[in-house]
Amino acid sequence: MTKIITSESVNIGHPDKTCDFIADSFLDAALCFDPNAQMAVECAIKDDLLMIYGEATTTAKINYVAIARQALCEIGYKNKFKIIKKISRQSPEINRAVVADELKANDQGIVYGYATNETPEFMPLPIIIAHKLMKRYEDFRKENNHYFPDAKSQVSIEYQDNRPVAIHTVLVSVSHDEQVTGQEINHAIQNEIIKPVLFEYSKMVKIADCQIIINPSGAFTIWGSFSDSGCVGRKIIVDTYGGVGRHGGGAFSSKNATKIDRSGAYYCRFVAKNIIAAGFADRCEVSASYAIGIAEPLKVNIETFGTEKVAQHEIILWVAKNFDFRPSQIIKQLDLTKPIYKKTACYGHFGRDEFTWEKILPGLGQN
Repeated sequence: MTKIITSESVNIGHPDKTCDFIADSFLDAALCFDPNAQMAVECAIKDDLLMIYGEATTTAKINYVAIARQALCEIGYKNKFKIIKKISRQSPEINRAVVADELKANDQGIVYGYATNETPEFMPLPIIIAHKLMKRYEDFRKENNHYFPDAKSQVSIEYQDNRPVAIHTVLVSVSHDEQVTGQEINHAIQNEIIKPVLFEYSKMVKIADCQIIINPSGAFTIWGSFSDSGCVGRKIIVDTYGGVGRHGGGAFSSKNATKIDRSGAYYCRFVAKNIIAAGFADRCEVSASYAIGIAEPLKVNIETFGTEKVAQHEIILWVAKNFDFRPSQIIKQLDLTKPIYKKTACYGHFGRDEFTWEKILPGLGQN
C-alpha cells in the first residue's frame, strides 16, 4: 500500500513558537531557584503587545517582564513591546489535590507517546526532516541579515507498506527584508537549506524527484507578531510527531512537571521508544489516562499496530516490570525539576538525545 504522510515545523520567530519560548523561559527561571515551583504562566502576542497570564506558586522571584523582553531580543525583535501581566497563585483546591504525601495527577486527561524504528531518532521521517530544515534555516539566517526568524517547513514522504521510500514534496517559507529578490531567496534556500538536509537521507529514500516549493505566497517581509497573532500551545502537532500517532490535546510549554499533560506525554514517549529499542515492535504508541488527585494512571494502553515481534502480553508485562507511570516516579526517573524546558520550545520535544525522556535504558533487553 502506498500513502503520503506530511508533517510541518515552524521556526522560533513564528508567533506561536515565540510564545512557547517565552513561557518556557518563565518556567526555567522559576526552577532555577525553586525545583518545586508550580507553574502555568502563558502568553499571547500581537503586533507590539505581549500579554502574560496564568498561575504560579513558587518561592522564586520572577521578573516576568524582563525575562519576556530578553526572550524577544533573543528571537530577533528589535522594537519595544507593551507588556500586560495578570498572574495569580495556583488554585488552593487544585494544590491540595495534587501536592500531598505522594504527588498526584494535576488534572484528568489522556497522554500519548509514539516511536518507530524508521529513523535513528525513533521518530517519523517527515517531522524529523521538517525540524532539520528549520534548524538549518535558523543557523543560516543568523549569518545573513536579509533573513528574519519567522519561517515554516512542510515535508511530504511517500510510504510503501508503512516504510518511507521517497521524499515527495518539500515546502519552505522564510521571512526576509525587501532588498533580497525572489530569485535570490529561491537559490539560497534551495542550496543552503533544502539540498544539504535532503542529501543526508539520499541513501535511505529516493530524493531525485522531490518537488521543492519556496515562498509560494511571494513576499514575506512582514513577520512574526506583526504578520499574525500567537499564543502558547497552538503547535502541539509540531511539538510531537507531526500528525503520526495520536495526541491528547494538552500543550507542553509553560507547564512544570507536575502537569501530567507534559510529563505524562514525555513518559509515554520514553516507554514507547524503549519498547522499539528493545526490539519488541517496529512501531509503538503508548497512552495513559489520569484523574486529578489520583497518582496511579487509570489506564495504560500499548498499541503496536500489528508490528510486534513477541506476544502482546509479554510487552505489557515487560512495561509493568520496568516503568512506573505515577507522577512522582516520572519526575524522579526523568529528572524533570531542572530548568531544561526553554530548549524544548522549538524544533520538537522528541527525537533529541539531549533530553532524559529520549534515553534508551541500559539492560532493558527482552526479559
